[in-house]
Formats: sequence, C-alpha cells, structure tokens
Amino acid sequence: MSLFITFEGGEGSGKSTVLSYLDETLRGMGYQTVLTREPGGTPISEQIRNVILDKANTKMDGRTEALLYAASRRQHLVEKVWPALKEGKIVLCDRYLDSSLAYQGGARGLGIDEVLNVNSFATEGTFPDITLLFDIDPKLGLERIAKNKNREVNRLDLEKIEFHNQVRATFKSLADRFSNRYVIIDASKSLEEVEKQVLGVVLGRLK
Repeated sequence: MSLFITFEGGEGSGKSTVLSYLDETLRGMGYQTVLTREPGGTPISEQIRNVILDKANTKMDGRTEALLYAASRRQHLVEKVWPALKEGKIVLCDRYLDSSLAYQGGARGLGIDEVLNVNSFATEGTFPDITLLFDIDPKLGLERIAKNKNREVNRLDLEKIEFHNQVRATFKSLADRFSNRYVIIDASKSLEEVEKQVLGVVLGRLK
C-alpha cells in the first residue's frame, strides 16, 4: 500500500537519522520505500534548495523564501512523490509543507493560513498520511548541531533562539490543528527509544 510519511521538527531533532533507520528497516521487511527530502529531492528542487539555504542570502525576504519553498515542493511532488505513491510505494520525506507553516507562517510571521494557501496551490491539496513531529527543546537541538561536525550549517541554523522557539510553538499548534495525521515524538529520548516508537507507529498503520 502507498503511504506518504513526513518527518518534521526543529533543527537538531534527530529526525534525519531516524528517517534513515526507518527506511532501512522497512526495506528489510520487504516494503518498497522512497527516501527523499525537502527542499530538494530532484535536480531542480535541489537547485532551489541551494538558493534558500545559502548562508550568503541573508537579505532574502520572508515571502520570497516561502514562495521558493513552495516552488521546490511542487517540482518534488511532480517528479518524485506522486509517481512513487501511484506505484504503491512508501514515501519517507524529511520535511514537507508543515515546515513552511512553522518557519515562514509562524516564526517569520507571514501567517499560517496565508502560507497554507500558497502551498495548497502548489501541492493541489496533497497532505501526508502521517506526520511525525520530532519535538525537542531548541536549545538542546542547537547544541546537538554544534557537536555534529559532519552536519551542514545552513542559514536557518544561524537564526536567534527566539526564532527556533517560535518554530517549536507553531509545530505544536499544527499538531493540534491536524491531529488526524500528526504523531508527536519526544526527540529528547535516546535514539533507540525514538526509533522504536517511530517504527511502531508506522507498522501500526501498515497492518
């Protein structure tokens, strides 16, 4: 069965690590999966990603940022996500439209509904079946990033702590608003505990 699962959360929440674990585990169980990310996932979308996250682009306007994310998302859906779902595969995506709602809609102050409207046009109303929210105190998440020398530091990592606190608060409000698809994961727990919870949620949906 096809399933669209998105991984959301603040910087340093560990979602990308768990995503790789879930992909490998599901493949080992015989499921067909597609592992991808936003912004990016396709050549055109990756080019847009480079513009968005370039540390030199500090003058980027908030609405420009939101529109670039939506454009990258559209291309990603057309080229990768929709074809995979049509083929009955499980799509595991590192971030999706909820990140735009949290970062641009909430933290940038553009308005959640305003950003949702832009993305509804871009995605033709495509929502995930499951959204896993990796919730963690932003201070702890940023400390993790500082310790991880292999992780790229992008423009959003350089925002002040107040920005990241607002991102977290907005994600929590989205979890209430879209409770039918959201599952909150306590990302402060050990990696093994988080992996076990995530796998349990997904397998429960696949039964």
